[in-house]
Amino acid sequence: MIGEWNPFEEAKAPPESIRIFGVDVRVGDKVRLCPTKQADIMDMALAGKIAFIEAIEQDFEDNIQLAVVLDDDPGQEFGIMRQPGHRFFFSPEEVEPV
Repeated sequence: MIGEWNPFEEAKAPPESIRIFGVDVRVGDKVRLCPTKQADIMDMALAGKIAFIEAIEQDFEDNIQLAVVLDDDPGQEFGIMRQPGHRFFFSPEEVEPV
């Protein structure tokens, strides 16, 4: 069937940068977190925090997510190693370049 997901197909590379509020941001750039959903307590706790982009990821439906690590996280190295609890995901609409 055409259009079916193939787990052996090579994934396409995520973009190297994306444009947010007219500014191109890439891995390593700093952003201010502005969660819009307020889905849980973490959204409220992270609002206004400064973080750096650890990765720009793209799913099979071409949705972009930014994986970020907080600037003031004493366990930053765990976020860089992609450990749970130190790396958070936001859509481009939920961050602003710093």
